[in-house]
Amino acid sequence: MSGAGVLFALPALLACGLLLHARKYFNLPKGYYGLESLLMLLAFMALGRVKSVEALRYLPPGEWGKFLGLDRIPEARTLRNKIKLLAQQGDVAGWEAKLCESWMQEASDTIGVFYIDGHVRVYYGSQTKLPRHYVSRERLCLRATTDYWVNTMDGRPFFYVNKAVDPGLLNVLENDIVPQLNQYIPKLPDAEYSQEPGNLAKPRFTLICDREGYSPETMQRQRAQGIACMTYHKYPGANWPEDEFQRVQVTLISGEQVYMDLAWRGVMVGGSKVWMHEIRRLTQSGHQTSILTTHEGLSIVDIAKWMFARWCQENFFRYMRQHYGLDRLVDYCLDDIPESTRVVNPAHREIDGTVRKQVGVLQRKRAQYGALRIQGDIEQSNVEPYEHKKAELQQEITELEHEVEQLKQKRRETQRHITISELSEEQRFKALSTDSKYFVDTVKMVAYRAETAMVSMLRPHVHKDDDVRSLLRAIYSNEADLIPNDKEMTLTVHLHHLANRAETELLKNLCDELNATQTIYPGTKYRLIYQVGSSNSANATSVP
Repeated sequence: MSGAGVLFALPALLACGLLLHARKYFNLPKGYYGLESLLMLLAFMALGRVKSVEALRYLPPGEWGKFLGLDRIPEARTLRNKIKLLAQQGDVAGWEAKLCESWMQEASDTIGVFYIDGHVRVYYGSQTKLPRHYVSRERLCLRATTDYWVNTMDGRPFFYVNKAVDPGLLNVLENDIVPQLNQYIPKLPDAEYSQEPGNLAKPRFTLICDREGYSPETMQRQRAQGIACMTYHKYPGANWPEDEFQRVQVTLISGEQVYMDLAWRGVMVGGSKVWMHEIRRLTQSGHQTSILTTHEGLSIVDIAKWMFARWCQENFFRYMRQHYGLDRLVDYCLDDIPESTRVVNPAHREIDGTVRKQVGVLQRKRAQYGALRIQGDIEQSNVEPYEHKKAELQQEITELEHEVEQLKQKRRETQRHITISELSEEQRFKALSTDSKYFVDTVKMVAYRAETAMVSMLRPHVHKDDDVRSLLRAIYSNEADLIPNDKEMTLTVHLHHLANRAETELLKNLCDELNATQTIYPGTKYRLIYQVGSSNSANATSVP
């Protein structure tokens, strides 16, 4: 059966909690498709790279139904209605919180370092005019909404916070992310972290952000709660002398060992003079990358390792967009935005754009004037045309300076932020509905964590993570035969051979590890057995 290789991920999906707490937070009316079947279907779709509900109509319904122990999978419209029902009547936030809490408890020995970053999700539809955001990967300002994700050092996701109107990372960090982390993180004994206020030799946990998270005042407030912060220095100042740098060996999160030229200083940062550690890395081009942290118990090597592992989160965003359809809509519903929500004043934005445009024109005119003076000093033979052109440029510059000053004064008098209720009817907008997408994205998080768990199984035998994930994608999309044995109560998954012998040998090792889990197919008493190689397809059938 085509695509039956996704059943190789079932033990990892169950271990990551796909069905563990679902009954507590969701309840479906009686019908042919139960809750467990729908959750497994959504997870299999994510792993099989079926990126939207609409794409379900192009799958063989009978064969995919056998993966679930059913005659067929639901139609796209039926699945969309079921998702909407679960999202609106269930408690998606409670389910996601319970999953996040269990993930942190399972990784309690390594928990304590969180990477925070915003992901701009572009909206190309026409139902609502969302605010524009700068999309770095497109290098354009596009209508979009922003999701703030919390990931581990190896890129695995914990949760995210959606903001239709983006208040900025610092605001979301203090008002949304830190309170949730305080709720989810396992309670540690007092001896595990520093109890003295402001002493961060052993913080409760550490937050790592890009330059958008630079704020000495915010970092100081987090310090008072026993939370350490790490970010890039936004205003590093002059370069340090090169003789301060020492070459040290740094082991990256991938296990690769590299050499870096690093230097360390204790510095007072910001207007409030917050004490921090500043670490700089000297590159071969002579550029110095500055890192600030309030964590007082880390070595210079650990700080470099933690900060430069931030790219794992960027790689996570790219991978989820390409392979899991992270930016795709689940439905086309809209939600009202609270009237008290503050947004950028359109009048202020318009005036600010005009100011920037005229300042650019002014700078170009000044550059022309300076070049004209240099040319005039060299060519003294023809003074009259030079003086005439010089006077014209001077007059234009004076007029532009007066115009720019008036525009700046008007900008200062215009309120920068207003509430939604103060916008005119044609300027108002609605937010994209997040209920169904939040539910589906949570399933995708489970699927990604399951895939990452399988990567760790194969990682000792393959040199690169990208090669491991490519192999897993080939497994998920490959054909397999399902053979139940009613006497021994087993369900054997025979995966057909892959492209080469080396991959088949890796699959045998993977089968041994999966078989050791003794996984029972949900809703039955049949134990899953994984094997590589073709089988008699006449005996293949669905799960009893």
